[in-house]
Amino acid sequence: MIFTEGTILKPKSLFSHFNHKSYIPIGNSVALITAWNQQGAEILYCTSRKGKQAEEIAQILKRYGFPGSRLYFREPKQNYKDIVEKVKPDILIEDDCRSVGGGWQMCITHVAPEIKKAIKSVVVKEFKGIDHLARSVQDL
Repeated sequence: MIFTEGTILKPKSLFSHFNHKSYIPIGNSVALITAWNQQGAEILYCTSRKGKQAEEIAQILKRYGFPGSRLYFREPKQNYKDIVEKVKPDILIEDDCRSVGGGWQMCITHVAPEIKKAIKSVVVKEFKGIDHLARSVQDL
């Protein structure tokens, strides 16, 4: 599972930070995720957006050719931990949420300990991308 905004998508410019419709891929994220997918990894995404805005993020992922089978988003009164606890991904890649308060905002932070210990958590710097991560899924 890969968090979208801040991890693999970013605003085109500082001035479009709150205009999520204008977000673009960070670095070579499409190629790297495609490589993981070709190695057999099931690619899932999670967005901070809800409802119609989540659909817009899905369209951005499609427009730029991100592979994947599902985009998760929070329903009313649902937290990120609820999504992670339901999905139980093997690997969760997300950014450090620096611009919105840091670690307490991350998906993995409040996940129940018994579930958290089974998830490989990979944290990257917000808006810096995933290009530095291993090309091999096995090496993540």
